[in-house]
Amino acid sequence: MKFNKIIFAATLSLSLLLAACGSNESSTKTKDNGSESNQAAKTEKIAKKIIAGSPLQDGTYTLTEKDFDDKGWKTTFEITVKDGKITESNYNYVNADGKLKSEDKDYEEAMKAKSGVGPAEYIPELNKQLVSAQDASQVEVVSGATHSSENFINYAQQLIQAAQKGDTTPIEIDAQGTLKDGEYSLSEKNLGSTGWKTYIKMTVSGGKITTVDYNFLNKDGKLKTDDEDYEKTMTEKSGTGPQEYIPALSQSLIDKQSAAGVEVVSGATHSSHAFKMYAAQLINAAQKGDTTPIEVDNFVFEEE
Repeated sequence: MKFNKIIFAATLSLSLLLAACGSNESSTKTKDNGSESNQAAKTEKIAKKIIAGSPLQDGTYTLTEKDFDDKGWKTTFEITVKDGKITESNYNYVNADGKLKSEDKDYEEAMKAKSGVGPAEYIPELNKQLVSAQDASQVEVVSGATHSSENFINYAQQLIQAAQKGDTTPIEIDAQGTLKDGEYSLSEKNLGSTGWKTYIKMTVSGGKITTVDYNFLNKDGKLKTDDEDYEKTMTEKSGTGPQEYIPALSQSLIDKQSAAGVEVVSGATHSSHAFKMYAAQLINAAQKGDTTPIEVDNFVFEEE
């Protein structure tokens, strides 16, 4: 999974890489509807060539939540891959009567009055973004629908992982389930453009997240938190470094016991969102009690 939206040539010096990363970390990930600059940036993302990460296999991939939430809704999500590209994204919520949230006028009116956006707007926007970006980590949070956007990104990532394997087995998410005790781990397969890949290890004991080991590794097995040059350069650029934001995100997950509750660290916005996406997937695994290590065949892009 790509952790920097701007891809750098391999010949750049370490200091330039770190400085650029600090700039990227401090950027926001909130979708500004109607922003031409955002749309242009999105188009630029699509044009970049993937140099790592398995291609998507053609097929239809589905994900559903097992139970209805406390408001009577559960997620349904289906993507269609044709010629190695996501051609359709159908994400929505359904109630016990089979009614879609995007068609519920009362829900639309109430939510829009409170947050400025409703399911009739944010649901098609998220679907559109995924087809455009072809990468869950590139989907931006829709302002006023943060929680739904983060759920979408988590579930889209899981569907993409299935599509990379060509595994059309329907995914069922026990979103209302309790956490099962065990050791859960997720790691990226590919080094990103700046030479790092993510891993998270999470321990659940007594139904609670008790420890979180989150970091990045380079090709030599060195931890990002141990890289003093990276720490210095990023801190100077964005006001925080891996020695601050990595333990802060880990502790926030323990404190909040949910990915949605994890607070974004100022100056490390992109890494915070990526952490929340992966943490949500680990929590889904813990809700099932599935301790199989998760390997993410993350996309890496090259500069044109």
